[in-house]
Amino acid sequence: MTWKISNSELSQQALLNMESLFALGNGYLGVRGNFEEGYGPSMSTIRGTYLNAFHDIIEIPYGEKLFAFPDTQQKLVNNIDAQTVLVYLDDEPEPFRLDHGTISAHERHLHMDKGYAERKVQWTSPSGKEIRLTFRRLVSFTRRELFAIQLQLEPVNFNGRVRIVSTVNGNVKNYTNPNDPRVGAGHAERMTVIDAGVRGQDGYVIDETMASKLRAACVTRHRLEGSGAQVQLEARSGEVLFTASFPLSGPVTLTKYNMYADSLRHGSDLVEEGIRLHERLQDLSFEDLVAEQTRYLDNYWKSADVTIRNDDRLQEGIRFNLFQLLQSAGRDKYSNISAKGLSGEGYEGHYFWDTEIYMFPVFLMTQPDIARQLLLYRYAALDQARARAREMGHKQGALYPWRTISGTECSSFFPSGTAQYHISADIAYSYIQYYLAEQDQDFLLSYGAEVLIETARLWADIGHYYNGAFHIDEVTGPDEYTCCVNNNYYTNVMAKHNLKWAAKSCSILQDYDAEGYKALCDRLGVTDAEIAAWAKAADAMLLPYDETLGINPQDDTFLRKAVWDFENTPEDKYPLLLHYHPLTIYRYQVCKQADTVLAHFLLEDEQDFETIRRSYDYYEGITTHDSSLSSCIFSIMASKIGNMDKAYEYFIETARLDLDNTHGNTKDGLHMANMGGTWMSIVYGFAGMRIKENGLSLSPAIPKDWEQYAFRLNFRGRLIGVSIEKSGVTIELVEGEPLEIKLYEELVDLASGQPVKRPLKG
Repeated sequence: MTWKISNSELSQQALLNMESLFALGNGYLGVRGNFEEGYGPSMSTIRGTYLNAFHDIIEIPYGEKLFAFPDTQQKLVNNIDAQTVLVYLDDEPEPFRLDHGTISAHERHLHMDKGYAERKVQWTSPSGKEIRLTFRRLVSFTRRELFAIQLQLEPVNFNGRVRIVSTVNGNVKNYTNPNDPRVGAGHAERMTVIDAGVRGQDGYVIDETMASKLRAACVTRHRLEGSGAQVQLEARSGEVLFTASFPLSGPVTLTKYNMYADSLRHGSDLVEEGIRLHERLQDLSFEDLVAEQTRYLDNYWKSADVTIRNDDRLQEGIRFNLFQLLQSAGRDKYSNISAKGLSGEGYEGHYFWDTEIYMFPVFLMTQPDIARQLLLYRYAALDQARARAREMGHKQGALYPWRTISGTECSSFFPSGTAQYHISADIAYSYIQYYLAEQDQDFLLSYGAEVLIETARLWADIGHYYNGAFHIDEVTGPDEYTCCVNNNYYTNVMAKHNLKWAAKSCSILQDYDAEGYKALCDRLGVTDAEIAAWAKAADAMLLPYDETLGINPQDDTFLRKAVWDFENTPEDKYPLLLHYHPLTIYRYQVCKQADTVLAHFLLEDEQDFETIRRSYDYYEGITTHDSSLSSCIFSIMASKIGNMDKAYEYFIETARLDLDNTHGNTKDGLHMANMGGTWMSIVYGFAGMRIKENGLSLSPAIPKDWEQYAFRLNFRGRLIGVSIEKSGVTIELVEGEPLEIKLYEELVDLASGQPVKRPLKG
């Protein structure tokens, strides 16, 4: 049961949410879980098909525009719609649809072990004709351009003529909501049909974006079995129509193969490329495609699956989250993971720091090849980050954009956008984590060191010495309810880590490949004096500490502010950002999400345990968790300080956030960072996993309501299985060479066929 998400609700709100929950994707192509036939004119839908990184450019309007405010931003566009398949019975004027006739049976499933979605319907038309319809669809993991739909049609009491109309429509719009800053408020029409036509058995539509002039094509081929149909393929008014007319006397199967190509990745003749991709299908049936999906997912789940015994709802939740993360991760230099993945248009398809801090760790420890590709996306944007640093007045270094698609800054509200300089340190942190997990010195030489060097240069430029300490002023940390402050603890400690590792990477590479290291230094102009300056700044970094409270203040002035009046704030005023002016919020001690607490998780060795515990207790009392990025961090750190009950409470808030629509906006797309955070709450939280210079360590505990949980880790070419139950922990080397890890501060040797067992501690 826990490999399948099932929901048969047909209410308006449920259908909008299901469009996100039943979305399919493969990192390149994403399709929302819309009904092929639509809902009818009386109901709303967010009908969407997306190509990762495929965007238009729109102007940013300002009442008052100052220097270095971005002029334009990128926006993920709703792409060519190939979902539509309509079924007409005899001379009925309207096709099968929810808003007329009678639904006598309806079920819907997402198969996470096989990679396809399924919908079964029994429907009676207004004139009494009854049929069964089964729709199955998949977006292929092994053929990235392919979206396939299968319709199986069967008569119940009806033997008459049927007409199936399948369309590919280039006249598409984006969804907008002017009342929610998390959703695009304008710019709905961004695609124009360039051509629609027929070549042999293939119909095609080509669209072009209005400003970026990127082109996308969908080339579609149909296969109809068991009908003896009259078939017509024609193009008109920006769409292609496939029409099949036949007498329905028994089961009929239609398979619709849609190939997407775009000018970012596929050259100039997109139709020819689509036809070529169709030819490579070699007449594979839908069942063949499901078999390919299953093999791919068997390999994924082999390392990524997390099992929780005796709690099917949580088991379903964690698998759903891991499945959707896989569907959303970009696999090329153009793409990353947007805040909503490929499931919706929330945040306009932009990539944030969410990737590096919340999603990258999942892939690092389960699918390191995907993790590596996510880093290569950031490397490909390094020149633009350098340019942004110069635009922002820095003489050196790289400032990565707060939100972006193609690499330039898309944030028009600088206090909680551009001012979040920590994104450069977050990206550096992910490169460091990759090196610690993979020990890939070639990657460090070719890509990682350059990113570390250029981000370190940013901190050297923005920071300054005062009374012997290194200060960083006028930045915003992760907490967007406290903006433009001096010495944000999170920013400073992450910058310290960045500076330290920029110097350390130079030392590592000098020992590994002296000639390659010299070439790198010559190309970037790195000197021994500069490296020494990074190390000095790291050692002198100011990390604010309050002696009275025994905690790390979030910034220089945070503790001077009045505490927000939580007791008299009505529930309907949350999230605060939708009900109060930013300046009102900035004047109080109130956190949208984990900030200092997050820093204590990422860099726990910078403070002693008691400081971390006191900081946790203090910030918990003033954090609203209005961001979906917050609860998982509080769960992890509650595990760290030994409060498993609280850790579990926060974990529960993350595990089914989208499945249960607890934030009320699942319709706009799934919360991808929270999904990564669910996995982190288990692996970094309950199991206490950490990756540091001395290797991999675990300090497992178990929530009191669980009997057993288990997961696997990819680490330095090994696959490691971890199982925790009340009686103890078992760790085994599933694949790879022997390895030494740390378990409860004890060094243990892992070798094939020799599981290590220890009782739980603490």
